[in-house]
Amino acid sequence: MIRLLRLFALLLPLAATLPADAEVRIKDIADVEGVRENQLIGYGLVVGLNNTGDKLDTAVFTRESLVGMLERLGVNTRDQVTKLETKNVAAVMVTAELPAFARSGSRIDVAVSALGDATNLTGGTLLVTPLLAADGEVYAVAQGAVATGAIAARGAATSVTRGVPTSARIANGATVEREVAFRLDKSAGLRLGLRNPDLTTARRIAVAINKVLGPVARVTDPRTVALDLANRDLIEGLAAIEELRVEPDSRAVVVIEESSGTIVMGANVRISTVAIAQGNLTIRVTETPEVSQPAPFSNGTTQVVPRTQIQVDDQHDRKLGLVQGSVTLRDLVASLNALGVGPRDLISILQMIKVAGSLQADLEVR
Repeated sequence: MIRLLRLFALLLPLAATLPADAEVRIKDIADVEGVRENQLIGYGLVVGLNNTGDKLDTAVFTRESLVGMLERLGVNTRDQVTKLETKNVAAVMVTAELPAFARSGSRIDVAVSALGDATNLTGGTLLVTPLLAADGEVYAVAQGAVATGAIAARGAATSVTRGVPTSARIANGATVEREVAFRLDKSAGLRLGLRNPDLTTARRIAVAINKVLGPVARVTDPRTVALDLANRDLIEGLAAIEELRVEPDSRAVVVIEESSGTIVMGANVRISTVAIAQGNLTIRVTETPEVSQPAPFSNGTTQVVPRTQIQVDDQHDRKLGLVQGSVTLRDLVASLNALGVGPRDLISILQMIKVAGSLQADLEVR
């Protein structure tokens, strides 16, 4: 909580120095529809573990996968499947993102996650694993040494684990075998998709594009700006469009995550005139018993004498604060900080301001 308050204090002066009309590039707030990544997934085996793999008597899928792999390599262990006791093999799920315009033979990163009861994948090697897309076709093949970046040590009485040893990555661990058929230079009716849908931002994007390239852009909905580049070089036109700068707009919203005490408020948040008082009655009872011993050579007995201290904190020094109407985000935070309000109390105050109808923004609690 203290760290969050310090971060808040550091960000406030910075926010005050930023221009009110900060402009950003179109490429940073919108994507060309159709230019996207595709998710790949596969099932494989990691071998070479130091007795930290799956237990074959409980992980049936690992045992069957191991037997099947050995059979494909010409080793028949089907008759002795119950005698397999190796702990150096782990069944894993392999996932990857196939980038747009990835060509056959290019390399991509893969993530490896333990599927059974393996405890550590450090030092293992992923065997050849086909990676499939949603259409069931193989688009890449993964293989290589896994790297967890985790530390796990265990002794007789204690253990230390840093990171997640059952999750690993392989840099450039997969080779693209199949390309996604998409020709950007041959596409007709391109559209820009806003990452944060907003009608005002979409209109500003269309105005900026039309000012440079002529009447080629029109807004179809808060998320989409349609482009008509039929008589132009598509690549050259998109390259020019993505470097244009506009001022994005956004709705006023306050997002609260109660579990961590995190509060994020947009720059358009406004508060109507409201009086705020914050304080709680705290009663603290402390028991510090003392041992009373008799004098030497006396007939007394040792007794425990209770000592009780009671403190009452009614926070009488907290005063009623007045927040003037239509204040900005900076003024709101400054006013609440002046009352000595922490993040947890600030959450309750914002909720009550919303109930009172003085918070001119959406309040989202997660």
